[in-house]
Amino acid sequence: MIFVADSAKTKIEELKAKEGWGDDYFVRVSITSGGCSGLTYDMDFDNTAKPDDQVFEDNGVRVVTDLKSVLYLFNSTLEFSSGLEGKGFHWNNPNASRECACGESFSV
Repeated sequence: MIFVADSAKTKIEELKAKEGWGDDYFVRVSITSGGCSGLTYDMDFDNTAKPDDQVFEDNGVRVVTDLKSVLYLFNSTLEFSSGLEGKGFHWNNPNASRECACGESFSV
């Protein structure tokens, strides 16, 4: 399961409304190689499903990922922060054994 915090849900709804996107749009997330810790999160909006997509819905938000990435994201929570420490989406990922200082990459 992939979870969506209230803070992320609010921001996702705001972004979808701003762009005029309907309920057919979802959050697509994947894990790619890169960053100072080895793996990075890649996140965007999409409305086209792929054959091997893994679909999760939490807090009224659909999150879609590929089969490989779900192994790294299992039981993670998508959050959004607008505080002084940085603004943007970030992951609370219990599978990460180490994260870089900026929070953009991780390792397992």
